[in-house]
Amino acid sequence: MTTSPTRSAWTAVLCWLTVLLEGYDLVALGATIPTLLKTGHLGFTAAGATAVATVSLVGVAVGAAALGPLTDRFGRRIMLIGSVLLFSVFTLVLPLAPNVATFGVFRFVAGLGLGACMPVALTVMSENLPARRRASASTFTMTGYHVGAVLTSLLALAAVENWHVLFYGGGIAGLLVVPIMWWKLPESAAYLEAKQDAQKFSVRDLIGPKFRRISIAVWTGSFMGLLLVYGLNTWLPQLMRTAGYPLSTSITLLLVLNIGAVIGLVLAGTIADRFGIRPIARIWFGAGAVLLALLSLKIGNSFVLNALVLLTGVFVFSAQVLIYGYVAHAFPAQARGTALGMTSAIGRLGSILGPFVTGALVTAGVAYPWGFYFFAVVAALGLCAILLLGSGKREAAAVAPASPAQEGLQH
Repeated sequence: MTTSPTRSAWTAVLCWLTVLLEGYDLVALGATIPTLLKTGHLGFTAAGATAVATVSLVGVAVGAAALGPLTDRFGRRIMLIGSVLLFSVFTLVLPLAPNVATFGVFRFVAGLGLGACMPVALTVMSENLPARRRASASTFTMTGYHVGAVLTSLLALAAVENWHVLFYGGGIAGLLVVPIMWWKLPESAAYLEAKQDAQKFSVRDLIGPKFRRISIAVWTGSFMGLLLVYGLNTWLPQLMRTAGYPLSTSITLLLVLNIGAVIGLVLAGTIADRFGIRPIARIWFGAGAVLLALLSLKIGNSFVLNALVLLTGVFVFSAQVLIYGYVAHAFPAQARGTALGMTSAIGRLGSILGPFVTGALVTAGVAYPWGFYFFAVVAALGLCAILLLGSGKREAAAVAPASPAQEGLQH
């Protein structure tokens, strides 16, 4: 099955932009929280900010779980366009919320759209490149998330207390992308081919004998990985403020963290395509655990602090994305959207727990250093999850009969 270079290029660009918008939107809240707490806008408190961050991620989890199977049923294209439209509209109207409760409702609905974006975009990209490049397909697409996060951080530094600009900008950008997607985004050729296959696949099959071991391992790893990503992106500025760093330094460190994430994604995908996803994911989670533990130390030298945060971004944020590449290898086309959706959805439970626990530590006044101890343990548990995955030959044998689309599983 072949795809024209032009169609492939448009697919790659639009999937990347979709994930960029998601990264921009989700990190906007983390960059806004210190200002909301400082100004007391709408009566925001640490507890209220924690509740809004949590309910936003509940929406993301619901969106990922519910819309993933629909992607395998109705197609990648319409689900991706619809999800971008939904979260763009509710991001745009967010600054108009009259109270904290409405603010939370808007974030929840936006989260429904956000939840579908990542798994659908990753599904499309995994089907747009050869199987041997599934790791880099996932990591390249996810660089968009962190580029979006970097853009949010830069805009937050420029906007200072004019936090409304972050959400107006994200909503308008999303609405501008929607018509381009409608015009240029093709349907996945792998989906169209799989649609002709009489074999049906349900969520229940993910825990059946054929896929149970893989599912449990990737779900656990995704849970731990997204807990780290969302916990750090939501609360890192406030953690650093708690540690005594100035507000400008705290927001700058969020920028540095996400620059490191982009570097890590490029490196991780390239290396994993060559040496295998599983061993590289083990190294990435292990290194992340060590670096997060080191951040619990008060560092007076700004160069050392920035270098440590940069390296943390390199390893922590790309570790979880490698799991998506593994899932793209392990499941056939007719099940790939469901598998990636469920992996993302269960991961989103971690993304809910991370900001919630960290927010609770902030509220209790013990976020530094205990927040980083907590994150280090989570990264170690992610490593344990990757160790649950069997050898490449055993996993390949487990999934090979399902579909020829899995020809590239060698990890």
